[in-house]
Amino acid sequence: MHPLPSPETIAGFYENSYDGASTGYFAKVDKKLKRSRGRIKYLSRFVGSGAFLDIGSNGGFMAEAAREQGYRAVGVEIDPVSVEYARAHYPGNEYFTGTVEQYAESGRQFDLAYCSEVIEHVPDVQGFAAATAKLLKPGAVLFLTTPDISHWRRPRTLTDWDAYCPPSHCVFFTPASLRGLFERHGFRLRSRRPALKPGIKLVLERV
Repeated sequence: MHPLPSPETIAGFYENSYDGASTGYFAKVDKKLKRSRGRIKYLSRFVGSGAFLDIGSNGGFMAEAAREQGYRAVGVEIDPVSVEYARAHYPGNEYFTGTVEQYAESGRQFDLAYCSEVIEHVPDVQGFAAATAKLLKPGAVLFLTTPDISHWRRPRTLTDWDAYCPPSHCVFFTPASLRGLFERHGFRLRSRRPALKPGIKLVLERV
């Protein structure tokens, strides 16, 4: 987007954005937990134990799946309604209401991090990547997903793409540009998972 939204605009946009009463976002809990358990099982191949961070944790599903797998889980989420839901339903985890940049000031570090469909919402991707790097130990693994604007299945007319929804999605990446961003902030590529839909799935290691 140009111009990119301010941090204040972003915060206002996402407050109560996942309210279950209005969107039904929390209606398919079993399905979300099942998917989260499958993903944490996959990620445990890279890091089998330790501290787990979910960046953009919404209702706490991935944090809960990580806790079940034996990790010490923390969720970071900008929407207070989502954090309230997560604390009420999955109290065995720790949650922070705010941005990853704010949470990075805590000095905490993690062994494994998950960030799915978040970075496309972020106007300052350099600050986001730097904060994520600060939160991960050397050797820690980050699983990162976002829409792929260069994917062969993306509609030819950009505005026909379901991922094109400004101001919610304000930045788009290709696999090369996403990898380059995180390499500049101290990560290296471990693997890239294939995506049949227009999406990028990277496994990155903090060096």
